[in-house]
Amino acid sequence: MPRSPRSPLLLAGLLATAGVAHFAAPRSFDATIPKALPGKPRTWTYASGAVELALAAGLAMPRTRQTAALATAAFFVGVFPANVKMAVDWRHRPTPQKAAALGRLPLQLPLVLWARGIAKNEGGQA
Repeated sequence: MPRSPRSPLLLAGLLATAGVAHFAAPRSFDATIPKALPGKPRTWTYASGAVELALAAGLAMPRTRQTAALATAAFFVGVFPANVKMAVDWRHRPTPQKAAALGRLPLQLPLVLWARGIAKNEGGQA
């Protein structure tokens, strides 16, 4: 099924918003960084935000869209462990917060498929 021409820009907007949030409110993201990763959580938070901003820029530009879309799909797979950690850490929080943390987990698959679909529509075999 063909995607809307706005689809890459919508995904770019989502990534840009998330990227800015990593810099505007880093503490909430620091808590999701798995302890197994080396270094400080804040470094990973800022790096993740920078990657999201770079991916958003790549998706916004037709010339780099296909590569950025494939990288975005990989990024969504790569941050899945942070979402799992958040769900585990929030299991004793109030129901709305717990539901939000758990709800993020199945959302990763549509995000990956969205990014791959953009890459495919740009002429790739994603």
